[in-house]
Amino acid sequence: MAERELDQIHIRDLACRCIVGINPEERTNLQDVRINVTLHADLLPACLSDRIEDTVDYKGVKQSILALVETSDCYLIERLAQRIAEVCFEHPRVQAVRVTLDKPGALRFAQSVAVDIFRHRPE
Repeated sequence: MAERELDQIHIRDLACRCIVGINPEERTNLQDVRINVTLHADLLPACLSDRIEDTVDYKGVKQSILALVETSDCYLIERLAQRIAEVCFEHPRVQAVRVTLDKPGALRFAQSVAVDIFRHRPE
């Protein structure tokens, strides 16, 4: 029997402000970032039981992400995206995660610059 594809929970357009960037003003002024996270997990137990204990607590994931990002001092959005992925794996049901991190206004004449990473749970 073929293995089932993992289910997904999406946290979309999570907006916050943090220190991120390489320029002097970015090291002192808070920057706007927008975060999209897709959590990959087996949600069948929750689908059958209707119990919060059998799923990913996405409110808890969101709170962990905000706590991390709001205290960020990363230079690169790539590093911040990686740290967000690592925080998601603190939640044991998450098997893989996609993080898209947008930094609006990072480039003149562009609406946003974004990085998109996909990570599997570390062995």
